[in-house]
Amino acid sequence: MIVSIFEVAGPIMVGPSSSHTAGAARLSRLATLFLNQPFRHVSFGLHGSFARTYHGHGTDLALVAGALGIRQEDEEMKRAFQIAQERGITYDFYPIDLGDAHENSVAITFTLEDGSTTQVVGSSIGGGRVLVTSIDGIDTELTLDSPTLLVIYEDRPGMLSRICAELAYANINIGVLKCSRQKKGGQACSVIETDSPIPQDIQQTLTQLRGVQNALILNPSEA
Repeated sequence: MIVSIFEVAGPIMVGPSSSHTAGAARLSRLATLFLNQPFRHVSFGLHGSFARTYHGHGTDLALVAGALGIRQEDEEMKRAFQIAQERGITYDFYPIDLGDAHENSVAITFTLEDGSTTQVVGSSIGGGRVLVTSIDGIDTELTLDSPTLLVIYEDRPGMLSRICAELAYANINIGVLKCSRQKKGGQACSVIETDSPIPQDIQQTLTQLRGVQNALILNPSEA
């Protein structure tokens, strides 16, 4: 079995646990990248070990800090509750059963300024690494270990081939491609991991394709 040095030594961070603090902060900060406008409230549904030990391990502070854009190594994490109050952002925590999800999992629900909500479900899987498993009910498998393109589009013939053709035209090689959909003919999602950084203009190119609802470029440095 191959074990990363980051799983042994852990990442640079504030807090006692790479899983319960560093990973939690990273996951929460990553979740904000899927928002299309600022939020005014965030609810954290805590599953498994997160639900049982979140206060003692500082998971609550880490989750709020991440939602505010504070990185896991930033000393400001300790002031997350105070900073949220200063910004007029409210939050709450509640237990949730996410079935067979990883023990360190959370459902993060943002209430946006227009009253709509966005929910991101994910897990802190050790050593500060994270896994996003759902975005607004669409199954995903997103780790952000490499440059990643997230595309939401209509589930109809030819859509995926058009998306891949645009990447090939831009000389971007696909390393991993994972697809899922809500239902046949409904909304589909592709998580595309690439071998090189993704140019920002790809986002505009893809969103101009008929049937593509959203495209988001995610780089490891952002989380």
